[in-house]
Amino acid sequence: MRARVVKIGNYKGIRIPKPLLEQTGIMNDVDLEVENNRIIIRPVSSPRSGWENAFRAMAEKGDDALVIEDENISHSWDEEEWQW
Repeated sequence: MRARVVKIGNYKGIRIPKPLLEQTGIMNDVDLEVENNRIIIRPVSSPRSGWENAFRAMAEKGDDALVIEDENISHSWDEEEWQW
C-alpha cells in the first residue's frame, strides 16, 4: 500500500488507514525505530504484560518461595541516614 507524506504543521507524516491500525493493535502510543533505512512502527507494549500469568504458573509449580529468608536485612543507613 502506498501512502503520501503530507505536511502536518511543522512536521511531516502519513495517514495510516484504520484497518491497518486494527490489524497491528496500534491504538494510541507507538515506538518508532529506524532499522536499515526503514521506519519501524510498533504498538507500545505494557512493561508488565504477562506477569500475572507468569506468577500464577510459578505458584502452581511451587516456584514462588521467598529468596531471602526471614532475616533482618536492615542496614545502618536505614537508621542513620533515612529520614522518616
